[in-house]
Amino acid sequence: MVSILKNLPLFSKLLFFTFGILIIILNLSPATSLIMGLLIGIIFTNPFPNQSRVITKYLLQISIVGLGFGMNFEQVLEAGKDGFVFTLVTIALAMGLGFLLGRWLKVDDIIAYLISCGTAVCGGSAIAAVSQVLKAENKDISVSIGTVFILNAVALFIFPVIGHYFNLSQQQFGLWAAIAIHDTSSVVGASAKYGNEALAIATTVKLARALWIIPLVVLTSVLFNNKGSAWALPWFIVFFIAASIVNTYINIPVRISSQIFILAKLGFSITLFLIGCGISLDSLKKVGVRPFLQGVLLWIIILSSSLFFILHS
Repeated sequence: MVSILKNLPLFSKLLFFTFGILIIILNLSPATSLIMGLLIGIIFTNPFPNQSRVITKYLLQISIVGLGFGMNFEQVLEAGKDGFVFTLVTIALAMGLGFLLGRWLKVDDIIAYLISCGTAVCGGSAIAAVSQVLKAENKDISVSIGTVFILNAVALFIFPVIGHYFNLSQQQFGLWAAIAIHDTSSVVGASAKYGNEALAIATTVKLARALWIIPLVVLTSVLFNNKGSAWALPWFIVFFIAASIVNTYINIPVRISSQIFILAKLGFSITLFLIGCGISLDSLKKVGVRPFLQGVLLWIIILSSSLFFILHS
C-alpha cells in the first residue's frame, strides 16, 4: 500500500493541504502538527520542499515577533539576565565536549564543528550562520541540520514528560528547555505544552541565547581564518524585544495582543508541520551513524547536566 501511494504525488499534495487546514481550523498543538508533518515526510515525500523551506524560515521569525506581544518587557529583561551566566557556561561546555566527541568518534571536523555549534547556540540557525563562514559543503550542512532536526523532534515529546516527572516549576522548565533544546521552534513547542509562564521564560532565554551567534561567528572566523565571510544578524530578535516593549508600555487592547499571541503559537505549529514534512527516510540515511551519535551523546550530556544544575540550584 505504501509503495503504491508513494507513486501518487496528487495524494501527497492532498494530504499536505488537508493536514495544513486541520492544523489551522483546530489550532492543533505543535507536537501533533509535527507528527502530521513526519507522516508526510517519511511515508511519502514533501510535495513542496522549496516553498516549505522559505515559508518555514520567515514564518518562524514572524511567529517569534508575535510572541513578544504576549510578554512583559521587564520580565524579558529579568529572564535574560538570570540565564546569562548559565547560557555562557553551557555554550562553552557544548563546544568543548563537541570537539572531543568529534575527535573520539572520528567525525569529519567541519561536520563535528557544525553539530557542536547547533547544540551550543540555536540549532539550524547557528549551523546556517557558521556554515557561511566555514564555506561548508551542502552535504556537511545537510548532515548537521539533519542531526539537529531529528533531536528537535524527539525533544518536543520527551521534555514535557521529563519536566512533569521531576516536578519542574514553570520557571525551571522554561530555563531548561531554552538551554537544552536546539531550535527555537521546538523550544516554543515544548514549553507551550508545559505552560504559558514556561513559554515566556523559554522564549526569552532562547532568543538571548541566539544572540551568541554573533560572537560564535567571529570566533569561527578567527579559528578558520575566514575573516571576510558574510553572516546575517538575527534582526527578528530585535523586533521581538520591540513587541514586548509595546505590549508592556503602550495601552494595546488585551483582546488584540492576546489574539496576536494566539496566532503566533499557531504559526509555530505550522512551522513544525513543515519541518516534519522535510524529514524523509533519505535525509535520515544521509546523516550517518557517527555524526548522529556525536549529536546524541552531546545532547544527552547537555540536557542531563543542565537539568541537574536546575534541580539543585
